[in-house]
Amino acid sequence: MNHFASSQSTSRIENSPGQPTCVRWHVMALLAVVSALTFLDRLNLSIAGQFIQQQFRLSTQTLGWILSAFVLGYAFFQVPGGWLADRFGPRAVITVAILWWSIFSAMTAIAPRLPFARWFGVAWSFAIVRFLIGLGEGATFPNANKIVSSWMAATQRGIGNSMFLAGIGLGGVLTPILIAWMMRKWGWQASFYLCGCIGIVIAMIWYFYVTDRPAQHPGVNEAELARIHTGPFAQAVNDEKVANADITRSHISPQWKKIFLNPSAWALVLSYFFVGYASYLYYTWFFLYLVQVRHLTIMQGGLWGTTPFIAMAILTPVGGAVSDAAVLRMGRRRGRQSAVWAGLICSTALLWLGSHAADNKLAILFLAAAAGFIGFATTGWWATCNDLSQNFSGSLSGLMNMGGNLGGWISPVLTAYIATHFGWMRALDFAGLLTLVAGALWFLVNADQKLEESAP
Repeated sequence: MNHFASSQSTSRIENSPGQPTCVRWHVMALLAVVSALTFLDRLNLSIAGQFIQQQFRLSTQTLGWILSAFVLGYAFFQVPGGWLADRFGPRAVITVAILWWSIFSAMTAIAPRLPFARWFGVAWSFAIVRFLIGLGEGATFPNANKIVSSWMAATQRGIGNSMFLAGIGLGGVLTPILIAWMMRKWGWQASFYLCGCIGIVIAMIWYFYVTDRPAQHPGVNEAELARIHTGPFAQAVNDEKVANADITRSHISPQWKKIFLNPSAWALVLSYFFVGYASYLYYTWFFLYLVQVRHLTIMQGGLWGTTPFIAMAILTPVGGAVSDAAVLRMGRRRGRQSAVWAGLICSTALLWLGSHAADNKLAILFLAAAAGFIGFATTGWWATCNDLSQNFSGSLSGLMNMGGNLGGWISPVLTAYIATHFGWMRALDFAGLLTLVAGALWFLVNADQKLEESAP
């Protein structure tokens, strides 16, 4: 518990009268900033890659392995990061994670002078640093999901998750602009130093403002606590009594047996694997597709390359709101399913239209909208982790996100193979097919199930 706890009772009395406070929305906004920061440090090497490649005479294939090293580290630490959230609380874990990856992001600038470079070579030194950045970022999203589980009412989990997921789009839009500006002004090394400094500042803001649970925060009054614990539509969340009681419990270790034996949990992991494959097309190949296949200039590719992330930033919160509204109307199971299905069906159709469109601008807009509808659907996965388990949501979402990033690790390799042998049209069509497979697996997801129901 942080420094807020000492004045908790006094502040609670002072803040009790009147309307509910809005601290939970401030926490969600800060989560979006943290999410955007992860993509700043995830994509910065992609922007600076051509300068590094030229300076150290790295082949395109070697640069590809350096970029993929991040994904391996990121996927590897999803489950441990989620376990740490459930065991020790997300506030401290996210703070340490931001500091960890920010320090190693800054160290990217000196990777050629690290001992790794003398022992294994410059390329391996870059790859090891990127792997370590991935380890730190791997803890972030499971912990963010744990924050949403504790801070948002059961009827607002979709919109809560969508706010930190919208940070992906925000980070994807701002990173090319910010990194390109910093490189032109101070060089590629300085851009990594500045990314590290930005991360340290955000880590401090996070640590001194956020608490694990709203009851620990002196800025949260009793009215806001009641809103969080019951939601504005109490008649729709009667089945949340057990989970809401658990919110005041101390941190506990996850019950892995319950998670691994739950069919909904496995359906979430497998379906997120397939949707992760499609998502990583935009993180890895989209810019090169625009330049090499659609024959845009480098400048045009940079500008049009932001359109998928703009679409994600817009449609992800819409998907969260639609998911929550559908839950109130149809119940958790059908509500979450219907929102995910709507997003994935639209994404598949738009991927097909984009890959077959002859006009470049129309094709790019279709493909960008397809990315946006993936974001629209993605909120359903994260909200369902909260629905299935409030106490173990960090571990469950970590397991799910590991599956998604393993799909993302395979995506650039398999996409390149299909594009080389069968053409880019088939590569994009295949990604669309996998989004349908992801949707089909949601027939097995039941957000009404509770992992805690049979817990001792």
